[in-house]
Amino acid sequence: MKLSNESLKDKKFWEKANFSLPNFNRQKSITAALTTPKWLHFGAGNIFRAFPAALYQELLEQGLETAGLIVAVRYDRKTIEKCFNQYDDLSLLVTLKSDGSTEKKVIASIASYLGMECDYDTLKSIFTNPSLQIASFTITEKGYNLTGTNEEYLPEIAEDLNCAPGLAKSFQGRIAALCHERYEKGCFPLALVSMDNCSNNGDKLFVIIETFAKSWIKKGFVNSGFLDYVCNPKKLSFPSTMIDKITPGPDSEVQKKLEELGLENMQSLTAGKNTIIAPFVNAEETQYLVIEDSFPNGRPPLEKTGVLFTDRKTVEKTEKMKVGTCLNPIHTALAIFGCLLGYKRMNVAIKDTDLLKLAEGIGYTEGLPVVIDPGIINPKKFIDEVINIRIPNPFLPDTPQRIATDSSQKIPVRFGGTLKTYKALGKDFNELKFIPLVFAGWLRYLLGVDDNGNPFEVSPDPLYENLKIALAGIKLGQRQEDIHSKLKPILSSSSLFGLDLYESALGEKVEEYFRQMLLRAGEVRKLLSSIGE
Repeated sequence: MKLSNESLKDKKFWEKANFSLPNFNRQKSITAALTTPKWLHFGAGNIFRAFPAALYQELLEQGLETAGLIVAVRYDRKTIEKCFNQYDDLSLLVTLKSDGSTEKKVIASIASYLGMECDYDTLKSIFTNPSLQIASFTITEKGYNLTGTNEEYLPEIAEDLNCAPGLAKSFQGRIAALCHERYEKGCFPLALVSMDNCSNNGDKLFVIIETFAKSWIKKGFVNSGFLDYVCNPKKLSFPSTMIDKITPGPDSEVQKKLEELGLENMQSLTAGKNTIIAPFVNAEETQYLVIEDSFPNGRPPLEKTGVLFTDRKTVEKTEKMKVGTCLNPIHTALAIFGCLLGYKRMNVAIKDTDLLKLAEGIGYTEGLPVVIDPGIINPKKFIDEVINIRIPNPFLPDTPQRIATDSSQKIPVRFGGTLKTYKALGKDFNELKFIPLVFAGWLRYLLGVDDNGNPFEVSPDPLYENLKIALAGIKLGQRQEDIHSKLKPILSSSSLFGLDLYESALGEKVEEYFRQMLLRAGEVRKLLSSIGE
């Protein structure tokens, strides 16, 4: 049986396989999405298909919404057809519970996938439609970058800042251009909602649009009213959000079980550089979505599906709690050292006594003391759930290698806020040992050699080639006389760590840890054990 609109008519097959089927008129939702769209999303990653798209389906099934979702992607037409259209834009959600049980659901809330280039005219008509309420984003941390580590605009951004909106080629430039199209079409209101794991994600998205607006006005490409539109929250809003649901890449065991049920063409496909997409998403059961309630053109009643709507300050506290202390830093720490110690599963890595102590040190010892309780989620209980239930879930096929992807973009977000808070509160940086250990471990990880001296493949990272050059010549087991000169440009980069580590005396501690881990094979384990005591 192939996943398709036609196959959904065979209800006996799906019921026998214990799938929940969509209970709404999908064809009407597709028609409504193209004529009176409500929600356009950028990015077809696992977390969106497993979480917001599934929540929205509940509203469709309850009759609280009628228009389906539209998703914009940066793929060509052939890739869109291969990854989505061949399944009639349907997908499967497999929820993996810690008790070993699963829930399976057909997700049918996505009405259409549009390519940023190949379907640009259609995308523009959707974006400029007065009925559109939300344009949301899951484009990962690096999707918000305008500048590189040298603080200069990235080449494609610089080019777009100096050309008319209609000629923009970068993703960021095209989003700004679409906003300008909506402005010119009638100055219609809209909420631009980042759902990425970034501190102040709404502000980051605003900065992108504001930067292009100012440059285009200065160059004479657009009139000054566009900037007024961008800066007026009654016209364009940029709500802050906190989203949390672990959605690993498609797992071969899940694929196998789906095929054993009689489903065809469940294999993963490569869409774009290093992007793996399958017709199914495997995810954990736990999920949180907190959103600043700022929607100038209205919004779907997502509070009926468990979404928490609140004010910006509460969202920011919740986001900082999760991204900067209670989950993401723990995840990154376990991923880096999990790779160095040869682990292939996160649930196995956290059972390692030394890595468990590292996770507890990052969360409870060094993070929790500077967390502000957001009130709607208890930080201590959140960490308890992360360390004792979520990451140890043996049925969730998450890997250190996946989480280590784009580490250079994650480290400043996941640790920088804590360091800045320590500085603002005048706390002694010498008290920190686990956070600088993670920084040193990351540098050791970038060498691509594990603790046994065996080479491994470093996960994709936009800064890897530059960092590899900076660390060239440093080898395991060889005495290094110029460690400081090699590390100083890296450790003094506030864009990488949130601040200059030497200004807080952490630079020297990171260097010391790094030297110890380079002495010989087994030193990563030895250092972890000694610090965990």
